[in-house]
Amino acid sequence: MAIKRGLSPAAGPRRSKAIGSRVHIALLLFFFSFIAFSFLFVARGLFTAAFLGQNELSFASSRQDLNWRERLALQHLKPILSKEVIDVINASTDDLGPLSIDFFRKNNLSASWKSVGHETAADNNASAEPAEVASKTKQETSGIKEEYTSNEDRSVFLEPPAKVARRRLREKRREKRAADLVKQDDEVTVKLENAAIEHSKSVDSAVLGKYSIWRKENENENSDSTVRLIRDQMIMARVYVSLAKMKNKLDLVNELQNRLKESQRSLGEATTDTDLHHSAPEKIKLMGQVLSKAKEQLYDCNLVTGKLRAMLQSADEQVRSLKKQSTFLSQLAAKTIPNGLHCLAMRLTIDYYLLPLEKRKFPRSENLENPNLYHYALFSDNVLAASVVVNSTIMNAKDPEKHVFHLVTDKLNFGAMNMWFLLNPPGKATIHVENVDEFKWLNSSYCPVLRQLESAAMKEYYFKAAHPTTLSAGSSNLKYRNPKYLSMLNHLRFYLPQVYPKLDKILFLDDDIVVQKDLTGLWSVDLHDKVNGAVETCGESFHRFDKYLNFSNPHIAKNFDPNACGWAYGMNIFDLKEWKKKDITGIYHKWQNMNEDRVLWKLGTLPPGLITFYGLTHPLEKSWHVLGLGYNPSIDRSEIENAAVIHYNGNMKPWLELAMTKYKPYWTKYIKYDHPYIRNCKLSE
Repeated sequence: MAIKRGLSPAAGPRRSKAIGSRVHIALLLFFFSFIAFSFLFVARGLFTAAFLGQNELSFASSRQDLNWRERLALQHLKPILSKEVIDVINASTDDLGPLSIDFFRKNNLSASWKSVGHETAADNNASAEPAEVASKTKQETSGIKEEYTSNEDRSVFLEPPAKVARRRLREKRREKRAADLVKQDDEVTVKLENAAIEHSKSVDSAVLGKYSIWRKENENENSDSTVRLIRDQMIMARVYVSLAKMKNKLDLVNELQNRLKESQRSLGEATTDTDLHHSAPEKIKLMGQVLSKAKEQLYDCNLVTGKLRAMLQSADEQVRSLKKQSTFLSQLAAKTIPNGLHCLAMRLTIDYYLLPLEKRKFPRSENLENPNLYHYALFSDNVLAASVVVNSTIMNAKDPEKHVFHLVTDKLNFGAMNMWFLLNPPGKATIHVENVDEFKWLNSSYCPVLRQLESAAMKEYYFKAAHPTTLSAGSSNLKYRNPKYLSMLNHLRFYLPQVYPKLDKILFLDDDIVVQKDLTGLWSVDLHDKVNGAVETCGESFHRFDKYLNFSNPHIAKNFDPNACGWAYGMNIFDLKEWKKKDITGIYHKWQNMNEDRVLWKLGTLPPGLITFYGLTHPLEKSWHVLGLGYNPSIDRSEIENAAVIHYNGNMKPWLELAMTKYKPYWTKYIKYDHPYIRNCKLSE
């Protein structure tokens, strides 16, 4: 290091000698400095090698070495730097941590100085820091700014607090901009993913070629590509046939029609390529040639587009017509009686009336009016269905001897119902069968439904021979002419206190249900002064009051909420004491009289039930009653198996051939198909 000295004017004659002596001093200082630097670099290399070779050293010993190096550096710096400069260095190090350029360059960041953690700096530069700081420091005249210089001419300045604050602010802005860019990238990615998903959905329906929702999916996604090609060719052939007729090109018409017939024969009933006839590729080639010829002679964009639109509209009308016919046929099938059930009822009826009178009585008749027992009301004209209800209830009951079944049927099935349960008594449970036609109090002067059925307008609506009931008329009229809507067995549920005046509570069951658990817990449910306990059926926008009632009528609109939740008949616990207090039957009569012209609701028992028990129904837990097994193919299996009662409401009853196969075993398990009567009537699973 060169030390400047002040010179007086009188020293002029000795200038050359002084210069020579200073040169020697400078050379000596340079030599000793070089030796010092060499010593420090060698020490650094030895210390670094030792540090890297000893992985077992603990963090505490490393920290002690670091403190030793700091003390060594201060010993070298104290003779050179002033106290103020050393204080500035200590303050900057404590606030910002060791400074490093290499760390940021290795991470592809800018070369500007940034602070790094103490621990990282200690790991990377622990051995070299004191020597480098001591050898790279040069005192300025101001004593405020200090400069550090490395062998590669890198430099950094200790900055004042204001500049440090500005630098940190710039760093925060850069980080914020980077975060915003990342967020924008994420949003763009999400949008692209959503667009890809939507595109995949549209492609799925187009690529797989699912011409029927009931068709099973094939493992090969393009397994029907040839089938679709043939169908597309046939569509275009029909278009060109029509255009050829318009332009009187009869030869082309005949050629197209012949190819159409050949393609139709080749296609047959095939839905996949493997089902096609081996001649299909040849037919496709020939049809392609004819279509190419027709396109050259007949193609006109407007004419082809118009013809395709007309064909699409015609196909849409055919689909609607077929749907209407399908609904009609399902309604027709639902109201018919299978031959096996008709046979069973007739055989049982004949054998019942051959029995002596003393053998026609059921035991334990004293239990019929005991309010301390569990009483069930079952109104049915289907012997087999009633037997499933009774059998499933008894088989799952904890105390069968405490259960009492009150069956009511019509005159036609009274003998059959009695004979079946005389031959197949429900164990220790009590059962009693009655004939609805013997309820003398149930007459047209008391019951509005009976009076309406006797009116000329109702007979005109239901029984006039000229009334359309054909396939072309659809199902709109047939649905409400189902015998169950006209039978008093269906309306008897509104007269429970009159039928069973000595009972306090009764559980009403439909004949298309199956009991899977003990039901005695329903008698202990607190109805909170309500009359009816039932499971609600409403979802987000369906099975609410506006689905069943005519809210354009002012009587309905001002008395009921269109969004009120509907509930299900099929398993209902009724408090007959509250029923009598609130005159439920009287409420039913009032609304039934107002609906004589069917302006409030169509015929049936659920709409008047919703009106009659409006505000008087307590919702039960969903697991008590699971519905939809007669129309919904997607009910979860666990939901069915955990239910106390499952209900086959809908047209696909379990005793019909159109029943859904996946649900039928829950019903058939309670039937003994080896029973002589069932076997003789050829009833099978």
